[in-house]
Amino acid sequence: MRTDGRSATQMRPVKITPHFIHAAEGSVLIEAGRTRVICTASVEETVPTFLRNSGKGWVTSEYAMIPRATSTRTARESSQGKASGRTLEIQRLIGRSLRTAIDMNQIGERTIWLDCDVIEADGGTRTASITGSFIALKLAVEGLRASGKLEKDPIRSYVAAVSVGIVGGVPMLDLNYSEDSTADVDFNLVMTDKGEFVEIQGTAERNPFGDSALTELLKLGRAGIADLIERQRQVVSR
Repeated sequence: MRTDGRSATQMRPVKITPHFIHAAEGSVLIEAGRTRVICTASVEETVPTFLRNSGKGWVTSEYAMIPRATSTRTARESSQGKASGRTLEIQRLIGRSLRTAIDMNQIGERTIWLDCDVIEADGGTRTASITGSFIALKLAVEGLRASGKLEKDPIRSYVAAVSVGIVGGVPMLDLNYSEDSTADVDFNLVMTDKGEFVEIQGTAERNPFGDSALTELLKLGRAGIADLIERQRQVVSR
């Protein structure tokens, strides 16, 4: 039995609230247990310099945590003058993951910004950000199509992410903070609805692991991501 009463193969309760920020072209509040992230998609009619006159668009992201997202206050990174290495790594991961979901040639020379703001953190903030950002992206694209700015749907695949790990010798799905902080092995998996991997981030925190453990973790992750993608479909088809 885990700290929150779940079985090893059980996800935390997931709640997704679309259109959470009315001013944004696409937005969602995603809650996974006590982890809560606001994801917004903003459309700008411009692209970075390296894409000008190419006919291609761009998708990128920013990630941040509010000061009391955690048990003690963390100063805003804007007050420190720069983003931390962790923040940069996470927002690059989000951007890479969502760029696999969309055909840049189909969105024209415009940029879609995905902003992920963690309002409460209890593990899995990056995976929740990716899962929520896809919904925000999809909603923004639907808005562009409804306004006549896009003729075709540029979304190539659904994308979602989940954490898995080995805690106390037991493979587990969707780690909360207490589990993540004591895990022997810690993975973040990003996958498409076609069962393809977008990214695998994994490490042995203490002891190395073998093929059988890796196979079990990937199996758990696939099941969790399949569930999340089904939840994404339910939200965007409303």
